[in-house]
Amino acid sequence: MTTNNLESILKAAGNPVEMLRNSRIGAYVYPIVPTDFSNWRTEQRAWRESVVLFDQSHHMDNIFINGPDAIKMASRLSINSYANFPINRAKQFVPCSYSGHVIGDGILFHLAENEIVFVGRAPTANWIKFHAETGGYDVEVNHDPRSPSMPMGRAVTRECYRFQIQGPSAKQVIEKLNGGPFSDIKFFHMGEINIGDRRVRALRHGMAGAPGLEVWGPYDEYFDIRDRIIEAGREFDLVLVGARAYATNTLESGWIPSPLPAVYTGAEMKSYREWLPADSYEAMGSIGGSYVSDNIEDYYLTPFALGYGTFIKYDHDFIGREALEQVNKSDQRRKVTLAWNTEDVLRIFDSHLRSGEPYKYFELPLANYSSSNYDSVTVNGNVVGLSMFTGYSANERKVLSLGTVDPGVEVGDEVAVIWGEPDGGTQKTTVGPHRQIEVRAIVSPVPYSEVVRSTYATGWRTRDT
Repeated sequence: MTTNNLESILKAAGNPVEMLRNSRIGAYVYPIVPTDFSNWRTEQRAWRESVVLFDQSHHMDNIFINGPDAIKMASRLSINSYANFPINRAKQFVPCSYSGHVIGDGILFHLAENEIVFVGRAPTANWIKFHAETGGYDVEVNHDPRSPSMPMGRAVTRECYRFQIQGPSAKQVIEKLNGGPFSDIKFFHMGEINIGDRRVRALRHGMAGAPGLEVWGPYDEYFDIRDRIIEAGREFDLVLVGARAYATNTLESGWIPSPLPAVYTGAEMKSYREWLPADSYEAMGSIGGSYVSDNIEDYYLTPFALGYGTFIKYDHDFIGREALEQVNKSDQRRKVTLAWNTEDVLRIFDSHLRSGEPYKYFELPLANYSSSNYDSVTVNGNVVGLSMFTGYSANERKVLSLGTVDPGVEVGDEVAVIWGEPDGGTQKTTVGPHRQIEVRAIVSPVPYSEVVRSTYATGWRTRDT
């Protein structure tokens, strides 16, 4: 059988769960940006204590969409309302499948009349591109995929550079760059600042939950802009953040980055599976963790489970609307932070210093081993949720994971996270032989950081949790 697209690969594989659990794609690599500039602990602390520079230029896809139907298409593809989406606004864009399950998310920027750009991970970018090509919309699309994970010495360029200046001292750095005070930019609004002799577009946003701006522009200006930010930040102890620390910022601010895209089943999704090539994210990705089901749909998540329920607006027709209208909200899981018991975490590390089969290795600072992570969360042996993104915060001095739990599980409850895959693991190259362990964890708010909960924009990551 020819396996030139996702649909044919799934037919050949038989069970998509087995295919994805045994994927040999290897580790997820943040491209181009160095692993560390100093050390990941110092870099983590800096977004809480001083100011950091996040280099976001390489690890996300850009989809530039131009044409009279740009907003019309975006509205059809996402649960979000577009009743109030003027130029110079942005929103967290959340598309669903026809069954009402999340495909992915990302940020949608309204740059100019009939001009928008999506910035985010491949599953959402692919979904947008498919509909732009097949949906009959009057749009033109330029897809700028993420940089290669291992360029092996080859030159890498992008359409845009993208930097975030973030932390308690971000305002001082931005004012120095701007040559003085700058106009206030509201949360998820865009404006402009000066950097040297350039006028640069900026978004009020913050990945780690601290104050700051995201700036972007033509990639050929990358080094000039980067150097000017670094120079302006010297007196304010600006810290460059490498890929290891960057990947953990969401543990404190509460975004679950990589749920499994809900595309592997459903007759209405077949044409999309036939469109997705054999080397797509969806065909080559992996599932990992202690949660195992033979039914791939048990890994799908609704917007409610990921904290996006308040984004759903029934003021427009969108894919998945009919299914979501039938959902009983009170039955839905909700997003939480799980604060792992320190003694149990130490048992994991201790097992690697003794003879015998160790527990599954815990990589620092981020302990994810697949494209989409699903560890069982249990109470008295019964699965009550999923732990989906795990790592260590030097700011909180805690191992934390982001997950979703049944409505009866309350903040403050103790649960168990099952760490490690059954039967010693799968064929994934990222995980060696190991045994499982139950790790006690306290169900905690999301965002976990009190600083973020008290200072971040109300509602963006908290309203639905």
